[in-house]
Amino acid sequence: LVLSNDTALNSLLLKVLQDYLEQMNRSAPSQVRSASSNLEIIYVLLMIGLFGFFTVGVMLTNIRARRLEDSRDPYNTYIATDIWHKKDREYFQAKLIENYKLCCVFENQLAVEQPRTQIPEAKSS
Repeated sequence: LVLSNDTALNSLLLKVLQDYLEQMNRSAPSQVRSASSNLEIIYVLLMIGLFGFFTVGVMLTNIRARRLEDSRDPYNTYIATDIWHKKDREYFQAKLIENYKLCCVFENQLAVEQPRTQIPEAKSS
């Protein structure tokens, strides 16, 4: 009995496997599914390629612009020389001294603290 049950089970599993394989071979949606997955992959690769193209373009433009900056450029010369910093410092010091000379202090004699004079206190009624 054990052998016959084993044979019946094997034949049943073999039949189910064959039916499944035939259904997979005949099914049209699997072909559509594979075609759409190919299109999805192409779309993703296209988007990555466009992003990479624009990124590389921006990088090359930036590198080219930096290469065009020359050491003889007046702006770079202005920044590189220390003479301008010294002139700015001298101008700032001159302005500070000028403002100090223009400064004057007004003293209010009534507001100055007078230790000998007592402030009258209000008497409570």
